[in-house]
Parts: sequence; C-alpha cells; structure tokens
Amino acid sequence: MRARLRLGASHGTVLGMTDTATNIETAQLPQVHLARNPGMALDLDWVSRVQANTSAIERRAASLPGRRSVKKEFQAAWLLKAVTCIDLTTLSGDDTAGRVRRLCAKARQPVRADIMDRLGMEPITTGAVCVYHDMIPTAVSALHGSGIPVAAVSTGFPAGLSPFHLRVAEIEESVQLGAREIDIVISRRHVLTQNWQALYDEMKEFRAACGDAHVKAILATGELGSLRNVARASLICMMAGADFIKTSTGKESVNATLPVSLVMIRAIRDYFDATGYHVGYKPAGGISKAKDAITYLALMKDELGNRWLQPDLFRFGASSLLNDIERQLEHHVTGAYSASYRHPMG
Repeated sequence: MRARLRLGASHGTVLGMTDTATNIETAQLPQVHLARNPGMALDLDWVSRVQANTSAIERRAASLPGRRSVKKEFQAAWLLKAVTCIDLTTLSGDDTAGRVRRLCAKARQPVRADIMDRLGMEPITTGAVCVYHDMIPTAVSALHGSGIPVAAVSTGFPAGLSPFHLRVAEIEESVQLGAREIDIVISRRHVLTQNWQALYDEMKEFRAACGDAHVKAILATGELGSLRNVARASLICMMAGADFIKTSTGKESVNATLPVSLVMIRAIRDYFDATGYHVGYKPAGGISKAKDAITYLALMKDELGNRWLQPDLFRFGASSLLNDIERQLEHHVTGAYSASYRHPMG
C-alpha cells in the first residue's frame, strides 16, 4: 500500500506532520489573507531597550537540531511543507533565459510526478522564483498561469552601494515588469553607525517604491557585527513597513545561522505582540540540506506558531535545497538514494 500524505485546501498547509516522540504537529489552517504590515512611527526608546544575550541565544540554537526529530511519513510531510516555502533562486552572473525557464519549470513541478504519486499527493509548487531584474520578463512569462510570484533582488544587490535614487528606480522598474515581491538590501553602514533614523527613512522609501509588491528587507546579518545589531535592525525595518525580514544575500561569508534566526524571529514575535501585524521571515544562504530545512521549520513553529508555517510568512532563500529534499523523498518511497543528477535544477 502506498503512503498517503495530505495537504490542506491551500498547498501551504501540511497535515499528518505529527511525531509522538517530539509532539511536533501542524493543524489544518486556512490560508487567511492577512492585513499587510503598514509600519509605525520610529520608536527609538523601544529600539534602545533591545538587547541580545549572545551566550543564551547560542545555547538555545545549538540545542535545536537534536530536540526536534521526525521520521518516516512525518519527515516526508515536513519536507513537502518545506518545498512550498522555497524561493527557488538563481542569482549568478552567467544566468541565461534558458536557465531561468528551466528553473521556473522546476518551480511548477518541484518534485517528480512519480514520487508525488507514490506519496498520494496532489501537485504542489514552490513559494516563488527569485531572479535578477533583467530576468523578470522571462520568469513572468514562464510562470504565467501558475500563481507562483516572481521575486526580484533589487537596490544594488548584493552590496546596496549604488546611488540611492537608482536603487529606488530599480525597485519601481522591477514592479513595472511584473515582480510581485522585491528583496531589497539595507545600507549596513546605518546599522554599524547606529544611525537608526537613516535606516528607517531608507526602508520607508523602499517600501513606498514597491507599491503593492511585498518587500523583503535583507539585513546581511553576517556583516552587522553583533546579534544586538541584528535585533535592532530587524525591528527598525518592521517599523518602516517591511513585509519580510531576511537574513542574507547569500553572497556574504556568513549567511543564515540558527542564532541569527532566533534573534530575528523573536523580533518578529515582539513586533506582532506590540502591533498585531504579521511579518514574515526568510533565512537565505547556506541552507542546502533537507534536515536543516526541518530544523528551521521546527524553530518557526516553536517560536511563532503554526500560522508562520505558511508560505505567505515563511520562505527559504535557496538554490540547491530542493535537490536534497527531492532525493530524501525518493528515498522515502523507494528505500534507495538516487544520484543528484537525477534531480536537475537548471
């Protein structure tokens, strides 16, 4: 008898994700439309009160992989959930239209049909496809009718050091070309010099330029110097109206880590408690293994709850993660691992 896993009415909801040993489960939640974070006035008193206990954060983060373990069909269900939350990404200097079209085809059918059939699953898609500005028309065309949004990196990605008016214009042009999500990079110097007003003003202008497109604020956490700076920058960007906060461009020497993720996720929780508005989270860079994806999902569930396990509030920024997830799913249904070339990405 083949295994059967179930997704809810929205492919963002996975059922059957229960492990009695660890009590990890997700309820069937409707994909309810959330009010967009409008931002708020800059509250420097709140920002100044934000601290980060580095040793405690690192201890908590180090305990995560061993505390949350799922096996067999429960693991498969968690991995399918992870697939629906991937921003499938290509950000290489040698990107071509052909590569982007192949990536979009993979986003439409991220897991081979025979594997999905063995799992008893209906088709799913990734959360989005993320590309450079020049590749937006190709991606929009390739994804037409799929419902998968195109995300574009912007504002002088990855360094964010181009003239400010050009960064704003780049956002506006990307939206005009059809990008529904814009991943912007903040000016790290504003954080390193504690110029919170400048960071707030910059983020507000980027948000305004996005219009109806959702904006993900990339903090480049590996270049911010301390976890306290990460926490304060996260809060400032949310105050200025960010829809998501994101760890990294993927081009830094240090990208997404569990300590940084814990700090940013708790900033999201504090902001929600204070304002009632949901802000999403996107770890990016260096997440390439299926087991790591499960750890991040478990962290989101522990810290923020089931609602933040939906793709409108959680994304992985990844290019190779899907490859390993598909291999793990094939192992689940066949009992054997396949070569990675059987799961091409582009």
